[in-house]
Amino acid sequence: METNFSIIHNWIVTNYEAGNGSFYNFLFNNIFWTFYFLNTIFGIAAYKFGFAKQLPLLKSIFVYVMLILGMFIITIFSIVRLPMTESLIIISIVLGIYRYRLYKDRQSRSEEHLT
Repeated sequence: METNFSIIHNWIVTNYEAGNGSFYNFLFNNIFWTFYFLNTIFGIAAYKFGFAKQLPLLKSIFVYVMLILGMFIITIFSIVRLPMTESLIIISIVLGIYRYRLYKDRQSRSEEHLT
């Protein structure tokens, strides 16, 4: 019995394995880079929404380079069908909602102080 937790991996393999066109063949044949791109985008979003502080330029560049390099390990876990990409998507959504609510709360507090 095979355990498979990755919905996105299943979707890519199921839909694009037959190769319905050149773009789809590219996605399936380069599945590592597809997951690397997705993981990097959602990892950067999660970092920006939840943990980013105003840093000097070189420190900020260092943080993003380390984040991009660290995504190789996360991508390896995605390829062996662990739900890493799905987890990053959920983290990004939750932190995005949190940031939006924090923004609205701060906005309402500043309006209360003005009146």
